[in-house]
Amino acid sequence: MTSLDLTPLRAFLDRSRSLFVLTGAGCSTQSGIPAYRDERGEWTRKQPVTWQAFSSDPLARKRYWGRSMIGWQSFGRALPNPAHLALARLEQSRRLSGLVTQNVDGLHQAAGHREVIDLHGRLDTVRCLACGTLSLRSKMQDRLIAANPHWFEHAAQDAPDGDADLDGVDFDSFLVPECPRCGGMLKPDVVLFGENVPRDRLGQTLEWLERSDALLIVGSSLTVFSGYRYARRAAELGIPIALINRGRTRADSLASLKLEVCCAHALAATVGMD
Repeated sequence: MTSLDLTPLRAFLDRSRSLFVLTGAGCSTQSGIPAYRDERGEWTRKQPVTWQAFSSDPLARKRYWGRSMIGWQSFGRALPNPAHLALARLEQSRRLSGLVTQNVDGLHQAAGHREVIDLHGRLDTVRCLACGTLSLRSKMQDRLIAANPHWFEHAAQDAPDGDADLDGVDFDSFLVPECPRCGGMLKPDVVLFGENVPRDRLGQTLEWLERSDALLIVGSSLTVFSGYRYARRAAELGIPIALINRGRTRADSLASLKLEVCCAHALAATVGMD
């Protein structure tokens, strides 16, 4: 990073007094959380469970929670990296209009960030689909372990969003706890593939963008429209866009500045965290 010229990024940030920030998976890889896509924006693995499968197929739910029980061990211990800390410092300097993240790890808040909207929800919370009760994912982990005490015999590699690679495992015997209040189906409080972002959440984020004077996109290929919509809207409004992302993004042609570097290193050096 010592040879990287960060002057254009510093100038971009210095010109802004109301910066809107969008972060994606690349913002958290330095915290040990794998990304779904490579630098070309291509899937590095099978797509995660869809809402349609989770809600209708008991075996799909067993597979999800069985893998999640293993993956939560490392995901739940992940800590903010210099990218999260640098963005929190920018917020403390009253330079941000808001931050929206596509991630579900809660690491921006753990870094001290206050004005954050988790576009796709938070994995550390579980929701009952019948009564709406919210509970901590850590409590769900305790119940999963109690119901499946031998499951840790399965070794697995960490996967994105608290998942784990458990190939060739028979999930039929895995027991998924029900809601302790009503016996309903429990779901991670995140937007699964095939679900829509809640309208009120989306509306708030677009309000933030429309009162901003610049857009900074950190660690996202913007392949999914839920993220790309912000770049497209900013371009419509004439708001300048800067990208920090290794590999191509869907908004490359819309940006006035792009750095294909590690976002943790670039932000830490630019904001003065190093």
